[in-house]
Amino acid sequence: MRTLAPHIVIDQNVRFGKPMVKGTRMTVEEVLGALAGGMNPQAIEEEYGLTQVQIRAVFAYVAAFLAGEEMDISKIKRT
Repeated sequence: MRTLAPHIVIDQNVRFGKPMVKGTRMTVEEVLGALAGGMNPQAIEEEYGLTQVQIRAVFAYVAAFLAGEEMDISKIKRT
């Protein structure tokens, strides 16, 4: 398991190596998809058992990634 950011990890053997919330099987992509689908952070917390800290960590990770501050996950070898 490799830490990408606080509360965000990847494990090549779990969820196809996609970034996910540490201690869960919930990917960053799934959290963003839930938000895009109309769920608010409180509903995500209740539905998926994530904390507000974990949900904010997803936002922070994506913001940093888009700003070019995080590693390019597309270059990580997927096995």
